[in-house]
Amino acid sequence: MLNRPKVALFLLFISLQFQAVAGDIEAAKSVLSRTLGDDISERFVLKLTKTVDQQANDQFNVSTSDNCVFIEGNSPVALTRASYSYLKQEHNNLLSWSGENFHLPTTLSPFNKSESTPYQYRYYFNVVTHGYSTPYWDWSRWEKEIDWMAMHGMNMPLIGGAHEAILHRVFRKLGFSKQQSYQYFSGPAHFAWNRMGNLITWDGGDKLPESYFDEQIALNHKILKRLRSLGMTPIVHAFAGFVPPATSELFPEAQIRRLSWGGGLPESTYGYLLSPENPLFVKIGKMYIEEWQKEFGKNEYYLADSFNEMDVPPADTEAELLTELAGYGDRVYQSIKAANPDATWVMQGWTFPYHKDENRQLFWTPERLHALVSKVPDDKLLILDLANEYNKLWWKIDPSWKMYSGFFNKKWIYSFIPNMGGKTPLNGRFDIYAELPIDALNYKDKGNLIGFGFAPEGIENNEMIYELLTDMAWQRKAIDVDQWQAKYAMQRYGAYPGSLEKAFSYLNKSALGSFVDHPIHRFQLRPYRNPEGVEDHATVHESEDFIKATGLFLQASEQLKDNKLYQHDAMEITTLFLSLVTDNLLTKFLAKDVEQRDYSVLDEAISVMHTMDKLLAEHPNHQLVTWVDYARTWGSTTAEKDYYESNAKRLLTTWGGDPVNDYAGRVWSGLIGNYYAPRWQSYHDAVKNNQTFDVRQWEENWVMTPYKNTSTAYQDPVRVAQAMYFKYKNYLVSK
Repeated sequence: MLNRPKVALFLLFISLQFQAVAGDIEAAKSVLSRTLGDDISERFVLKLTKTVDQQANDQFNVSTSDNCVFIEGNSPVALTRASYSYLKQEHNNLLSWSGENFHLPTTLSPFNKSESTPYQYRYYFNVVTHGYSTPYWDWSRWEKEIDWMAMHGMNMPLIGGAHEAILHRVFRKLGFSKQQSYQYFSGPAHFAWNRMGNLITWDGGDKLPESYFDEQIALNHKILKRLRSLGMTPIVHAFAGFVPPATSELFPEAQIRRLSWGGGLPESTYGYLLSPENPLFVKIGKMYIEEWQKEFGKNEYYLADSFNEMDVPPADTEAELLTELAGYGDRVYQSIKAANPDATWVMQGWTFPYHKDENRQLFWTPERLHALVSKVPDDKLLILDLANEYNKLWWKIDPSWKMYSGFFNKKWIYSFIPNMGGKTPLNGRFDIYAELPIDALNYKDKGNLIGFGFAPEGIENNEMIYELLTDMAWQRKAIDVDQWQAKYAMQRYGAYPGSLEKAFSYLNKSALGSFVDHPIHRFQLRPYRNPEGVEDHATVHESEDFIKATGLFLQASEQLKDNKLYQHDAMEITTLFLSLVTDNLLTKFLAKDVEQRDYSVLDEAISVMHTMDKLLAEHPNHQLVTWVDYARTWGSTTAEKDYYESNAKRLLTTWGGDPVNDYAGRVWSGLIGNYYAPRWQSYHDAVKNNQTFDVRQWEENWVMTPYKNTSTAYQDPVRVAQAMYFKYKNYLVSK
């Protein structure tokens, strides 16, 4: 006799499984429709094949039949990546932040190929990406980014997760007044550093509109819904111990340490860290995750860092320090586990090779890091090993995964930081990105390596690097850079003429064969010698090889000038060339004493800057007006719009004061012509006329004054770029 209840349950299970698979396929299909357009996406037939091991790494098969493309994969992201991989490799298609190149012939050649990734997770974003790039994005922009992630095969993004809105609820439930809670929060563009305890209240506090938290919650619902529909695994923030200034008033027994961070901000912005020894730490941590999951549902990965670029509480002896670190790690994990026993604590690995003690020695010795993580179960901690290129090229030390013995068998992700501050100059070692990850993959003592990714401080720059890195996430051996770049050129421009091949060769010897920690131009720095009398200098790569690369790239316009992506890149490379010209003119101008300076040199430099501004006026990634418009959209009144705009512009310029002033410098249309050039002009007009000029007040006035976009593009920017190159190419060589 049939057991009807069991049969009914079985049929319900089958029905739910079918619905889930159908939903996953629909989510992947929707990505293709939005990115490829219906005409192309309708020729893709998707099939989701779940493996017996649900933790299996993504894999797929692509085949063609009847002029359709059949995709079979074990996750929605496997399906989207498979589609993109086929379009890239077989038909030279491309999806980038600055545009796309999609086409599919009517008749498809026979094709059959399988592929898999050696990594369970492909990680994306940095905590501070959500300051330097995404803080004011709306849902439309987020939707495009999630589609970009899906097509490129990324499945583990770090997102803000409406952290502030949930934390505000927790503070209010603990008894903080609204004003006491608000005194903790910075402005939205600075939330990333607020989340890491580097600062509180900066450009926020009472300025923060009451509507912000509700809008943040609503946006995060949309982001999470889309990520989950694609089977992605987001990392969100947990409580890391940072509390409002009024905590000591409400909880006199709380043990709180005042923090300091090297950002140059006033002492009033220094954060407060609650001791994990105090039961209040676990209480707040538990409340936070309960409140977050009540709003958004259960999550698996929670990020919490309490010592990012900051000192650990001192101890009298090394033994005491190790004991305290072990206790700290245990209680952070317990604060997460108390609300969600299935959750995994995520920790950024940047600070371990970065942080030095007072003797400039590495603070995080293997013994200290081991103590910190010793009481956390191996499968309940994930370390983001963020900066592998920095270990090799900048700090010149062993990779962290080797130095810390495969992170003591905790889960970890191999990552790069290809960008600091969202800076736009071409920069990076292509050979490192194409080869270095394989060393870790083949290392016999690598421990529990579960992912690969990249954590840029800012995105929408150096697009070729990110395309290479997303390909590396599916590789088990090094990529031949020359072959890869030849293919990339075909995908991006539709052709690879000889002059372009030579241009790439020279770029690899120059801008894309060099690594600078924070590449910035002289014209982006304040327009005078610093107080010590030492000349502030540019850190952007300059060489004859780069000059040759620029000329050869522009020479390719004979064949590629009608290609929009080529035009964008030609303007970007020419602007970098002209930025070097400007830097040299300004250095020449400042080299002489004030009374001997030739102001015609300054006039020429400023004229070149305005040319740069116009050359970038139609570049999709490099316009101030786009940044400002996103920020103003968050406001419902003029006052709110003005506040959000000022907060967004502050991050790009003054940031918070010395020494981070100009840190996030962008070579953007609008920023060059409306900020950098006028700052030079105004300051030296005052000097010339023996007038006092307060540059800091000038900067603050600019930040607080609503921006009016007056940048206009050239009708034929390629022709102008070529003319400027021929005018100045010998100047840089012979300077």
